[in-house]
Amino acid sequence: MADAPALQPSRPTISIDGTESSTLAGGLLGLRVRTDVHGLSNCEAEFGNWGPKGDASDFLFFDRQLLDFGKELKIMLGTTALFVGKITALEARYPEGNSPSLVVLAEDRFQDLRMTRRTRSFADVSDSDVFSQIAGDHGLTPDVGVTGPTYKVLTQVNQSDLAFMRERARALDAELWVTDSKLSVQPRSSRGGSPVTLTYGKELREFRVLADLAEQATSFEVTGWDVSGKQALNEQADDSVVSSELKGGDSGPSILKSAFGDRKDTLANSVPQTSDEAHARAEAVLKRRARRFLVGRGTSETKPELQVGATVTLAGVGPLFEGDFYLAATEVVFDGAKGLRTELELERPGLGKAA
Repeated sequence: MADAPALQPSRPTISIDGTESSTLAGGLLGLRVRTDVHGLSNCEAEFGNWGPKGDASDFLFFDRQLLDFGKELKIMLGTTALFVGKITALEARYPEGNSPSLVVLAEDRFQDLRMTRRTRSFADVSDSDVFSQIAGDHGLTPDVGVTGPTYKVLTQVNQSDLAFMRERARALDAELWVTDSKLSVQPRSSRGGSPVTLTYGKELREFRVLADLAEQATSFEVTGWDVSGKQALNEQADDSVVSSELKGGDSGPSILKSAFGDRKDTLANSVPQTSDEAHARAEAVLKRRARRFLVGRGTSETKPELQVGATVTLAGVGPLFEGDFYLAATEVVFDGAKGLRTELELERPGLGKAA
């Protein structure tokens, strides 16, 4: 394998409340921006906080004129926005043998939902209705593409709006994200994203991947009680629900059955009231587990296409693990030693065929 090229140092641009700041860009010591399929991107940016100020040396940002709570922080790499959100925390650091620094913590628009906790009920609604209402509560435009049953009652009990939406999205195999003022709730198949190829020894600096049967099941069962029909509910799902995602590979449930026999599982902590609800829940849980059969983590060069939801095609990692993965989480990292790079979390339900 050819020697991997060194990561090219790159420094993002930084804006506060819409105004680009060369002071912050030049004083950036470290950066971490994390995004995943559950919604709520967060950013940690560290700036040098000691230097010339007036006729003397002093702390640079403690006057709160530039960095302050509630201000919009925007991190850009060229024309690509790595993060847009508001400052929620300030941390001062005083290291031994080095200059003081100030760390800014920020969250995207989901922060509004995370900090709004309620107990309330929704009557005669679908999940789509609930998502749209919560989006409207926070001044967001709903972009909802999920289908599902209609419920007599859905209850949000001492949960934040974000936690409640995450719970409802998981039950439907949907994902949440926010772009500007648009709140999207879509199935994984509709999220899309530009495909990108990463080759080990080139763009992909390092990588490890685990194929693990520990959380797999050959089938998944959800039980409940149909109140109106006065009958028991029993819905099952097997790995056929992820067959379109295997692309010729072997699923975790099928390998589990071959190696150890049937291993059925049951969801006992939900109370579905219709067969449609029970069936949707069974499929969603099995999909979620099956997709985590293969989980890969690595570091690559930062590319605009490396957004959560993208298809990442791996090359140079051997027949079991080459091919398409779903990009489930990213963490864009910057420091003075290695510059800018992206830490990836990839997943897929199928193991490739042995050579």
